[in-house]
Amino acid sequence: MAEDKAKSVYPRIGLFIDGEWIFDRESVTEVINPRDETVLAKVPKATLEDLQRALDAAARGFLAWRDTPPQERARIIRKATALMRERLNLIAQTITLENGKLFAHAYAEADRSLNFFEWNAAQSLRDYGLIVPGEPQMQKFVLRQPIGPVAAFTPWNVPISSAARKVSAALAAGCSVILKAAEETPGAACLVVQSFQDAGLPPGVLNLVFGNPAAISSTLIASPIIRLVTFTGSVPVGKHLSQLAAAAMKPALMELGGHAPVLVCEGVDGAAVGRLAARGKTNAGGQICASPSRFIVHQSVYQDFISAFSDAVKSVRVGDGFGTDVQMGPVASARRLAAMQALVADAKQRGARIAAGGQRIGERGYFFEPTVLAEVPFDADVMTTEPFGPLAACVSVADLDEAITLANSLSVGLAAYAFTNSLCDAERLGRELECGVLSINHFGTPDADTPFGGIKESGVGREGGPTTLDGFMVTKTVLQSTVRI
Repeated sequence: MAEDKAKSVYPRIGLFIDGEWIFDRESVTEVINPRDETVLAKVPKATLEDLQRALDAAARGFLAWRDTPPQERARIIRKATALMRERLNLIAQTITLENGKLFAHAYAEADRSLNFFEWNAAQSLRDYGLIVPGEPQMQKFVLRQPIGPVAAFTPWNVPISSAARKVSAALAAGCSVILKAAEETPGAACLVVQSFQDAGLPPGVLNLVFGNPAAISSTLIASPIIRLVTFTGSVPVGKHLSQLAAAAMKPALMELGGHAPVLVCEGVDGAAVGRLAARGKTNAGGQICASPSRFIVHQSVYQDFISAFSDAVKSVRVGDGFGTDVQMGPVASARRLAAMQALVADAKQRGARIAAGGQRIGERGYFFEPTVLAEVPFDADVMTTEPFGPLAACVSVADLDEAITLANSLSVGLAAYAFTNSLCDAERLGRELECGVLSINHFGTPDADTPFGGIKESGVGREGGPTTLDGFMVTKTVLQSTVRI
């Protein structure tokens, strides 16, 4: 009965091209419910002809959408957002089914994602150009115009949040979009697209494709129709897509992986921070790019921190994301489960202590215990490989100098966290930590009103905040003489 109910709630998965849904294609993969490993749906594979149709539709859609008044564009975006708000329960249920995260977390992700549509729609109405003072009979204008059709690639871990960031900014700027969502979690993307269709978005402005990721990315990025590439995902894939974009001389917005350090400084309540860390680490099963991963703790509070952290994660109730008393769902796939097991085994072999967790739960479904590794050697894989799961690596340091050096030692720099009661140390951390986002004394991350993105190998560009539309716009200088000829 549970399987039948899941299938009745889960949406039909299709391609959406030029305002029409397409379902009659061979499947590229199956959507697996991580709770029990049952099949939720088959995902259709776009053919090369489908991709060309999507490109042609995006080209036509862009010409129509570009010339649609900003007020009308914003009205349609707001209408689609209102429809998504009415459908929040269905969207959240879909995310929990295909991703495994708690229903409450899925609902919060979907609800928060609507902020991106509302913020970017509003930003589009105040995205002004400039008039530059000039000599008599010469007018100088700087115009802000949409860059053109956008190829947007989104990941499985935040099925609606990433799509919302990219689609909202592109549409608000006046661009058309071909969205390539993750085959593992396609349902939420289908529901977003359906809402825009129901809101009256013109055909071709928003298209959705699935299939072979390499074939889709190479085809879309090489096409002269696409003018911008935006991607959220792993560093290796981001580098590959950046190379494809560079070969075609196209800008790329890249929000890539991290391995977020958490600096717990001298003088704080180590036990209190440990209990906070348990909630931060198990949020969405640790499967978000900003998840706290490397806990770098001052030696004076280390034991209190480890004791409270491990005790707290041992009490976390793991189970079905729809369970009313469950605090963490399964990891999203067999691949993530295997990665957790391999990282724990490597750390243990190198001398780390398993303070909590470390084991798979049961034999069906991708459940893994929230895990705290203590006294982790610096050469353990988990110190350099983003775990992307409910796994925390903890080390003790003698002072802030050592903590900052260790935090900055990797080639990535997305999110970082710090806990301190010293304003002096907080100022130094803000200045010296190499990251795109720093949260001090909490585990929160940016909303629509503040920029999000990384430095070093964690990406290029920012999503959100007052500059959110910049990557989707170009500036054009117009020098107009008023001399009669």
